[in-house]
Amino acid sequence: MTNVNATRRGRLAAALAGLALGALATLFAPPAPASAHAALLRTSPAQGSVVSAPPAQIVLTFSEPVEAVPDKVKVIGPDGKPVDQGEPVVTGSDLSIAVRADTRGTYLVSYRVISADSHPVAGGFTYSVGAPSEPPTADVSPDVDPVIKAAIPTFKYLGYGGLVLVVGPVLVLAMLWPQRLSRRGPARLIWAGLGLVALSAVGGLLLQAPYATGAKVTDLSGAALSDVLASQFGTAHLVRLGVLAASVFLLRPLINGTQGKADYALLAILGVLGLGTWPLAGHPAASPLPAVSVVVDAVHLAAMAVWLGGLVMLGGFLLRQANERELGAILPVWSRWATAAVINLFLAGVVNALIEVNSVKALIDTGYGQLILAKTGLFALVMAVAWYSRRLVIRREGARLRPAVWVELGITAIVLALSANLVQTTPARTAETNASTPAQSDYVTGTLNSDLYQLQFDVDPARVGNNTIHLFAYDSVGNPKKVVEWKATAALSTAGVEPITVPMLRITDNHAIGDIQLPAAGQWEMRFTLRTSDIDQATVSTTVTIR
Repeated sequence: MTNVNATRRGRLAAALAGLALGALATLFAPPAPASAHAALLRTSPAQGSVVSAPPAQIVLTFSEPVEAVPDKVKVIGPDGKPVDQGEPVVTGSDLSIAVRADTRGTYLVSYRVISADSHPVAGGFTYSVGAPSEPPTADVSPDVDPVIKAAIPTFKYLGYGGLVLVVGPVLVLAMLWPQRLSRRGPARLIWAGLGLVALSAVGGLLLQAPYATGAKVTDLSGAALSDVLASQFGTAHLVRLGVLAASVFLLRPLINGTQGKADYALLAILGVLGLGTWPLAGHPAASPLPAVSVVVDAVHLAAMAVWLGGLVMLGGFLLRQANERELGAILPVWSRWATAAVINLFLAGVVNALIEVNSVKALIDTGYGQLILAKTGLFALVMAVAWYSRRLVIRREGARLRPAVWVELGITAIVLALSANLVQTTPARTAETNASTPAQSDYVTGTLNSDLYQLQFDVDPARVGNNTIHLFAYDSVGNPKKVVEWKATAALSTAGVEPITVPMLRITDNHAIGDIQLPAAGQWEMRFTLRTSDIDQATVSTTVTIR
């Protein structure tokens, strides 16, 4: 009996060996970028600009919705003292900071926000009022504690490994397992998988707090953890833990062989719900097509877990324990399952790549694209081994099939490690946006005053062609001013261009945006009329140089 138990323990260890090697691969892999998953598109005032009057508010516009990290968004005046007032306000992808700035000189804006895909974005920029001066200093480092940088992909990898050890074994145990064979070995795999997924979820929640705030792993605070739990990232992980807890009760009958049809239905529902928590806590939730990306990523995960989990069951148990007659019935069915899983895996991967990598240049030049290429190369190698395995199934050469199965698992363990690093890497679409965003000096910004309001305007990119105009209204003391109606025109009298009406779209009570095609370079006169009540309105004008 002791030898039998030792053998079973050895098989379990063998099934986990590939996963352990993959975890080591994530630890020693080149560190992936840990930030900048949302790109800073523009600022108002523009980075490096000199404005004639102090703005009442600083506005940062990102490429996707963000959340401000408490106490990590600051504006430092020329004298080195903070000039920001109150908490920053986030409206979609716009971050607004109220300031009390009445001193000439250079100001520093430092920020740390969380992008929609749960990754932190940190940095800083300067602008000047009146004339530049020696810029103040502040901590604007985007760096993450190296321990956290290594631990996050490792925990993600353990979660993927746990998913493999749950989904595939459950499916094989429910549909293909011979009745005469003991279920103890697969049961151990399933419980180990549940434990790994739970460990990954808890570890991810605990690490996200210092990751988001830029603290060390030992500086976990209750407030930061509470912020994480209240976020979409935290909700997804809490739902995952809830699904795991419910699964424990439903898996017992399956493992004991006493399951009914209702158990299958409930497990399927929990499986779909649990799989959805992965894309909702990562890049897919912030993609240009979030609904498509979330579904496709869930399909990708499911196909991976069915295929690899089935291989673990095949190599670890069935090819050794099942007799020739049983294998004759099992292997053809498994071969069809594996083929379907691989097709779905491939198609889902292609769709995800097309969404996240929108050009050949991005595929070659960005870290994200290079990881995609590495995964593709390894996937092609696995497909060659899988083709060989399928030939062995057709020829009923079960004895030679087992080594091929373990080769498949060994390669795919490395693929999983690449995937764990991939989810921490800046998506190629964002990396391209960062690289192609024009210098802030191309923007024109300024402040205009009337008896009714103070108007801060931005023209982006102040070049011939399509331009975006942002307008922000404030009262005399710098508080946001409610505007009932916005009107704007642009004219180039030296070229005979009569005033062109700019359609303005209200974003908030004090913020409007408009797009206009400017056909020629020159000194454009822009007029803005703001109505603040049924009877009160005022017009201000300025000249903007369009290059």
